[in-house]
Amino acid sequence: MVATQHAIDLATLAARAAADKLATTITALDVSGQMPLTDIFLVVSADNERQVQAVAEAVEDTLREEAETKTLRREGYGPGRWVLLDFGDLVVHAQHDDEKDFYDLERLWRDCPHLDVGVVGSQQAEGQQ
Repeated sequence: MVATQHAIDLATLAARAAADKLATTITALDVSGQMPLTDIFLVVSADNERQVQAVAEAVEDTLREEAETKTLRREGYGPGRWVLLDFGDLVVHAQHDDEKDFYDLERLWRDCPHLDVGVVGSQQAEGQQ
């Protein structure tokens, strides 16, 4: 299976919102072939709890305003170490850089294709230069 165009559009909007809030990494994974509950995991990270919360808020606000999509579930917002936002076709994992490195979702879901959502995080951009 391949992620729906709707899911890709949501992931692209969410990735842009995360980049606008200076997320350090942004990775989109097409999990549609492995997980029947969602099409895309968008894994974004930031270097402190307040930044993780700001990224999560920006993603929610952008998808609500520009795609008229509501958050179905939100977990972890209070501590700000790992905020999970479920939009149905898209699940956003906004993580502190330490949690991202420890849990390494990209490795866990390494069999899933990466999607180009048109943006990279600030640390990823440094690595491309």
